[in-house]
Amino acid sequence: MSQDSYVSRRRVLQTLTAAGGMGLAGCATPTLLGSAAAERIGPNDRARFLAPLRARADRIFDITVCLRPFRAAGPRLDTERIRDTLVVHNYGHGGSGWSLSWGSSTVAVGKALANSPDRVAVVGCGVLGLTSALLAQAAGKPVTIYTREVIQQTPSVRASGSFTPDSRIALADAVSPEFPALWEEMARTSLKTFRSHLGLPGDPVRWVDRYVVSDLPAQGARHPTEGELQFAAYGGRLQDLFPQSEILRPTDTPFRAASVRRRSVLMFNIASYSQMLMTQFRLAGGRIEHREFHDPQELAGLPEKVVVDCTGYGARALWRDETIVPVRGQIAYLIPQAEFDYALAYRDVNVIPRSDGIVVQAVSGGDMRGYNDESLVPDRQESDTAVQTLATLYSQFRRTGRG
Repeated sequence: MSQDSYVSRRRVLQTLTAAGGMGLAGCATPTLLGSAAAERIGPNDRARFLAPLRARADRIFDITVCLRPFRAAGPRLDTERIRDTLVVHNYGHGGSGWSLSWGSSTVAVGKALANSPDRVAVVGCGVLGLTSALLAQAAGKPVTIYTREVIQQTPSVRASGSFTPDSRIALADAVSPEFPALWEEMARTSLKTFRSHLGLPGDPVRWVDRYVVSDLPAQGARHPTEGELQFAAYGGRLQDLFPQSEILRPTDTPFRAASVRRRSVLMFNIASYSQMLMTQFRLAGGRIEHREFHDPQELAGLPEKVVVDCTGYGARALWRDETIVPVRGQIAYLIPQAEFDYALAYRDVNVIPRSDGIVVQAVSGGDMRGYNDESLVPDRQESDTAVQTLATLYSQFRRTGRG
């Protein structure tokens, strides 16, 4: 899932902030931007006329928590046999499940189809399960998804909705030499598919402007603390696909701040995107059978003899996979505002303007935030504090920018 702690997740974003900027990641401390002068924007630039966020705790209508399935070596994409059944694994994407879904599923389904099955089973109905199923259908295979829950009830929908393809994807010193190139292949494949979803009804995928606002001048990147794990950083491999970030003069925006940066970023409206995937799967003749598995041997009893395993964090129990580490993530939803249509990072809080609710996420602590924390209990104080931080920013907001 991508409750992805943005700039403090730093890798895709330390490299790309200077080189071009990519995701919605936002730093606890702003990344180094060099000595470039701030941009003087035009009189009609929308950065001058941004709408304020109605940041009040009484506008929180939901708080969700999920556990991202992190593996130090990266996603599991190998195969194994259980009697006469081939199982292709497709799980363990950390905070990058939505971002890498089409690319990772392309790899997994390719391995499944190499066995020339007459039909395919998919276990799990999150974003990895549905993209795997749709790709198998596109290859002409009848597909049945076996799942306890459909996507609207799975942890997949508790993601933030940001494109962060290397968020907690692996540890830098634990991956194979081949993994960085595989990651790039998966990320580029996913991006190509996301582009085909732009402009569809419900805006399942869209570009938005994101403003990184700081009370301090631009500073150097945050340095890891003692004992902090070194997560893999591959953002520089995609820098040719994203526009440069801009340093704006704060007086040209409504923000009363020392530093304002703007970047175009890719995001997902998860409610409409999930519904779109489900509808496409059903229209292509896909079947969903509600079923829960407790032992891998049960997979050999399915009528399909090729199974794509997309069980996410559930793989830890099903496969006794102790390489999976939970990474807890919490987001709060504010009642949507049609006029609020930009993403924001301010004082370790990230905001994403989704149509099903404005996502607010606290991201202090960097990549280690939530690491090995398996609690699913919402922390209301965490969300209230994040919203109050935003209220502080918007209490000084100018209604229009000035030159």
